[in-house]
Amino acid sequence: MNTAGLRDVDEGLAHHGGVGAGEDGAEVEVPVEGLGQKARRPLLLEARAVGGVAQELATLEGVLEGRYEHEDRRLLRAVVHRQGRADVTSDVLNDVVITKAGPSRIIEVDVSVDGQFVSSFRADGIIVSSPTGSTAYNLAAGGPILHPTLPAVVITPICPHMLTNRPLVVGDEARVEVRLRAGRDVEVYAALDGQETFAFTDGDHVAVTGSPRRLQLVKAPGRDYYEVLRTKLKWGEAGAPPRRA
Repeated sequence: MNTAGLRDVDEGLAHHGGVGAGEDGAEVEVPVEGLGQKARRPLLLEARAVGGVAQELATLEGVLEGRYEHEDRRLLRAVVHRQGRADVTSDVLNDVVITKAGPSRIIEVDVSVDGQFVSSFRADGIIVSSPTGSTAYNLAAGGPILHPTLPAVVITPICPHMLTNRPLVVGDEARVEVRLRAGRDVEVYAALDGQETFAFTDGDHVAVTGSPRRLQLVKAPGRDYYEVLRTKLKWGEAGAPPRRA
C-alpha cells in the first residue's frame, strides 16, 4: 500500500488532548465494513505516543484495510445556557471547563449534581472531565486518573481558594451543573474540549451529562493503557540529576 497518501492524511488530522486518548491521538472518518457498518464514522487513532510516525502510519493503514482493534470511549454532552442567547449543545471527549481569562481575580461558581447543591467554589475555574480527559487538564489541576472504561465524571476545581476543595467523582449518569455566580468583573469563558468557547456572565451556566454517543478509539497493536501511562507520564524512570550551581 502506498503510504505517501497516508502521510498527507496524517498532516490534516485533528488532535485531541489526554494521555488516555493517546495524547497525540488523531481523529479520522473511515468506512468501517469490518464492524458491519457501511456508514462513515469518527475513529480516534492511538498510535503516535510510543511508536512515532511509523507506528501511526502502520495503524492507519490497518484501519483503511479494516484490520484494527478498538474500544468505545464515553463522551460527555454539554448544554451551554447563556442569558438572552440560544442554548448550545455539544458532545465532548475530554472536558468542559469554566475559567477566567488572564491573570485576574478568582471567580465564584455554584456546582450541583442531579439538582442537589454541592458547593460554591472560589477558584480560577472548574473542570468537568470524562475518564478519557482525566489525563489532560484535569490531571494538571491535581485531579485523579480515571480508567477510560469507568462510567464516571470528575469535577475538579482549578487552584481553589480553599485547600479543602478537592476533586469529586460522580457517576456518568449524573447531571452536573456549573453556574457562574460572580465573575468579579473579569472575563469568564466556558470551553468545550478546548475547541468551542463561550463568553459567560453572571448567571450563565452549563449542564453536563453522559452522552448516548460513543467514540471508537483505534488501538495500536501490542499496546495497552498502562503502557501509555508509563510512557507519557514517565513512571518508573530515574529522575534527572540535580543541576550544579
